[in-house]
Amino acid sequence: MKNSRLITIIVLLSSYVFLTLQTAQACTRAVYLGPKDTILTARSMDWGGPIGTNLWVFPKGIKHSGAAGPNSIEWTSKYGSVIASVFDAATADGMNEKGLVTNLLYLAETQYPDPGHNDKRKPLSISLWAQYVLDNYATVAEAVADLSKETFYVVPTMTPDGHPGQVHLSISDPTGDSAIFEYMDGKLVIHHGRQYQVMTNSPFYDQQLALNSYWEEIGGLIMLPGTSRAADRFARASFYINSIPQTDNITTALAGIFSVIRDVSAPLGLSTPGKPNIAATLWRSVSDHKNLTYYFESTSTPNVFWINFKDLDFNAGKPIKKLTITEGAIYAGNVAKQFVDTPSFVFLPAKKA
Repeated sequence: MKNSRLITIIVLLSSYVFLTLQTAQACTRAVYLGPKDTILTARSMDWGGPIGTNLWVFPKGIKHSGAAGPNSIEWTSKYGSVIASVFDAATADGMNEKGLVTNLLYLAETQYPDPGHNDKRKPLSISLWAQYVLDNYATVAEAVADLSKETFYVVPTMTPDGHPGQVHLSISDPTGDSAIFEYMDGKLVIHHGRQYQVMTNSPFYDQQLALNSYWEEIGGLIMLPGTSRAADRFARASFYINSIPQTDNITTALAGIFSVIRDVSAPLGLSTPGKPNIAATLWRSVSDHKNLTYYFESTSTPNVFWINFKDLDFNAGKPIKKLTITEGAIYAGNVAKQFVDTPSFVFLPAKKA
């Protein structure tokens, strides 16, 4: 039995090493499950070049189209949200006014649906996948129940800097519930439960869990893998997120989760010849589900700053607002009042590679 398990791990590790030579970018996400509903979700954004991230406030009542052709899914947002864009063309990260959080991370192995002519589902551009969830759901359970019906399918696109838009989606809520959404062989696969606290990149999530079980048997106090590869970051984040103090003191909890997400970050300016999957961390975010506060840290500026949702107006009809962070601006403290009325960016339309 042990030999069989060892062979499985070796095969997965071999596959993983092969895949990491082909993937493009990297990120990490982790959920802190503290007492008294002290739930925090952190993520790092690693990318091989500038991605033009800015922060946006979207009120409820916005009408959206799926940007995937004339038959695209359409909806009107039920909830307002604060989001981090990439290239000002897609929602990569964010939290809505109910405390539901979405995080998009790169997954090179993704294979999206290739529907036939008789497929009744409507298409949705990958650039709007995270935004659709923020707009429509208050809890993970609600999102899983609805999205599992697959009334729409996701269509990929190319990023403005030339990478295939291949991602998987994680969501979390104020109860500590989590779900991971991936497309394997064109089929939507969902992992749902509080135990799915960590997500990185390649390989697919069930294989990541199998790889991580190897390190769990060794024990994090004895040895942890130290590279910037996805499986190594998964192992370290999984160990540390449950090893730091579990407390309802929000200051201590925030310090702890920031330390975890920094541990799995890559140095700014990092370039590894022959390994384009290992990219520098450009920014980090932490979402406080209970207190509805979104924290943001650019690795090129000295301060963490935050947006307290109680200082925002998400009511329908209110203007969309933007906080520009791509032009070297430095912020500190609560910046909710520094957002400026700005027309929305245009979400990147679907386009198969």
